[in-house]
Amino acid sequence: MMVWPRGATRAAVLPEIPREIADDYKEACLVLPDSAKASAALSRRCLQNLLRQAAHVKPGDLYDEIQQVLDSKALPSLIADSIDAVRAIGNFAAHPIKSRSTGEIVDVEPNEAEWNLDVLESLFDFYYALPAKAKAKKDALNKKLGEAGKPLMK
Repeated sequence: MMVWPRGATRAAVLPEIPREIADDYKEACLVLPDSAKASAALSRRCLQNLLRQAAHVKPGDLYDEIQQVLDSKALPSLIADSIDAVRAIGNFAAHPIKSRSTGEIVDVEPNEAEWNLDVLESLFDFYYALPAKAKAKKDALNKKLGEAGKPLMK
């Protein structure tokens, strides 16, 4: 029997992302092949931590925290349109919600758990990667401006 080390097939987490958020995300990626439900629950937790730390929402329940971000109109529409999916799919993972038509407990599908990870990656880009890239470019330009004796960008 051959045993292969576990590994996630998603992109590496950026160093700008706080450890506790990155840890939840990595674990959600790692458990996805074995349990879409566990991955979705971890994604939901990751989203809540991210909104509290990066979007500075007032802590409450996740529905209200998402609404705060949506009301702020700070997110690009593509991300805003998908952010509530993480909560909804995570609820299927965390709570025994039954289908009204069949009476069976609704499970999380692997593609839904993948979607959660996609949304989280978009939020990572928006809150961490893009600002870090913009700062690096601005710092480089300000250095050049300073060396040329010109006023720096604000």
